[in-house]
Amino acid sequence: MQTKRTFPHPVKQTILLAIGLILMALGVALSIKADLGTSPISSLPYVTSLMSSLSVGTTTIIMNGMFVLIQIAILRRRYDPFQLLQFPAAILFGSMIDLWGQVLSGLHPNGYLFELLLCILGVVLVAVGVSVEVAAKLVTTAGEGVVLAVCQVAPVRFGSMKTAFDVTLVCLSVILSLLFLHGLYGVREGTVLAAIFVGQITRVTNPLAQKAADRFMNESHPSKGATHEA
Repeated sequence: MQTKRTFPHPVKQTILLAIGLILMALGVALSIKADLGTSPISSLPYVTSLMSSLSVGTTTIIMNGMFVLIQIAILRRRYDPFQLLQFPAAILFGSMIDLWGQVLSGLHPNGYLFELLLCILGVVLVAVGVSVEVAAKLVTTAGEGVVLAVCQVAPVRFGSMKTAFDVTLVCLSVILSLLFLHGLYGVREGTVLAAIFVGQITRVTNPLAQKAADRFMNESHPSKGATHEA
């Protein structure tokens, strides 16, 4: 049985979701520029883009589309059709990764310190983007949707499943990279930084983003926001 949804400010919520996805995409684009490894969720699209003639944004869209299909396969009749909005969200996210990549095409970091700073900035922006996306209260990201779907049908905690999901993506990235690219790409110290600190940063930025969202949507009462991790 599906829970009835209410969206008091659908246009403003959509705007917030878009802002969150755009910030996350900028964070991913910066991590790619830093070349110190992307976040776990972006490692597989990055490696598969190197294996093909497709852009990172395109492989991101394809991967998220597959994640939506996996959710449907897992939940079947329990699947909430509203979550199909993950498709357009994924298209926006992937398209913005490519757009930011073009905007940053003239940026050429010289030296490890510059690369590390770009990587850290990317991690922070991903975390802030996640917090804004959470505050929008519309749909989850497709990757997180898979984790939530598994948690609905299996006795496993969200945090444990999220860790297992991220580790699986990183392992697949490493295997494909070694097999087809004959080297390690997309998984480095930046991947570890993202895995450790994105969730930690969102613990600080989530309440701040929620307060800003409440003001934007003219809500005077506090709202309970979901806790997302990237």
